[in-house]
Amino acid sequence: MTSEDISLVTQVAVFHNKRAYDKLVMKYQSPIRRFFLNQTLGDVQLSEDLAQDTFIKAYTNITQFQGLSSFSTWLFRIAYNVLYDYTRSRKLTEDIEQPVVLKRNSQQTDLGLKMDLIEAFAILSPAERTCINLQLMEGQPINKIAEITGMAEGTIKSHLSRGKLKLSNYLKKNGYDRK
Repeated sequence: MTSEDISLVTQVAVFHNKRAYDKLVMKYQSPIRRFFLNQTLGDVQLSEDLAQDTFIKAYTNITQFQGLSSFSTWLFRIAYNVLYDYTRSRKLTEDIEQPVVLKRNSQQTDLGLKMDLIEAFAILSPAERTCINLQLMEGQPINKIAEITGMAEGTIKSHLSRGKLKLSNYLKKNGYDRK
């Protein structure tokens, strides 16, 4: 954890300094929003709502931050719990292992690639999506993913391996090859 983060967290926890908290939000809002955007398969409004819930929970519970991990790991743990609570509250009844496969537009554009990646993420189980998102999109190492999710490192490695294979197969089937 950076000394700046320690200073800001202390100012918020002890003095209820909202400007210090604003600095933490500014520093971490992009990664948290990106995490939710990937987890919700591109649902911008839902991602914004979940990110807002995360920062509200972090603010109201900041005195519980013990500094045993970095502030970003603690914040991602809250984000993961917010997502878990949201998913559980919806009581999804659809088969989460059923791939959602949509046809790729023949025009290769940045928007097309983004849509293909969202569709590819949709075929992953929630656990695979979380692990892939945290490792590949957020650059979190396996030990930090374990702290964030509460999963064992071996389980995370399995989710990463299966998820990467599913993504690779999906993208190859839809015209993306390594060259």
